[in-house]
Amino acid sequence: MARFTRPFQRGFTLLELLVVLAIVAIGSAGVGFAMRDGTQTQLEREALRLSALLESARAQSQLSGVPVRWLPTAHGFRFEGLSDPAGGAAALPQAWLDSDIRAEVEVGRTVALAGPPVALLLGPEPIIAPQSVTLLSRSQPDKLVRLGTDGVRPFAVQVAP
Repeated sequence: MARFTRPFQRGFTLLELLVVLAIVAIGSAGVGFAMRDGTQTQLEREALRLSALLESARAQSQLSGVPVRWLPTAHGFRFEGLSDPAGGAAALPQAWLDSDIRAEVEVGRTVALAGPPVALLLGPEPIIAPQSVTLLSRSQPDKLVRLGTDGVRPFAVQVAP
C-alpha cells in the first residue's frame, strides 16, 4: 500500500484570507462609526429638531390663522405669535440643546449676518416664501447644516452638493 504524503505547505488558503479580510473590514467600519465628528452630529440633530419645531409652529399658525415668526436669538430662538388658549406662550422650546449652536436665516436672497435678525414667516398661509436656516458651530465655523423649504414642502435638512 503506497502512502502519499503531502509536502509541507506554506501560506494561507483562500478561505482563511477571506475570513481575515472580513474581520478587518468589520473592525474598520466600527472604528469609523465610533470616530464620527461629534460637532457635525450635534448640528444634524439640532437641524432635525428645529425642522420638527418649525413644522409644528407652521401647523399651529395655519390652525389659528395668526402669523407666526421664528427668530434666532443670542442663545437660542423664539417663536412670535404663538399662544395657547389660556393666553400664555405656547409650549415650544426656545433654546438649543447645545450652547455651541448659532443660526443664520435666509429668506429669498437676504441673509442675517449683522444687525437685526431676519425672521422666518411660518404662516398662516399654506404656501410661504422659500426660506432656509443655516445652523453653525460657534467653535468650528466650517461645520454647518442647512435646512429649508421651497414654500410648499415642509422644512427639511438639505444635503450639501
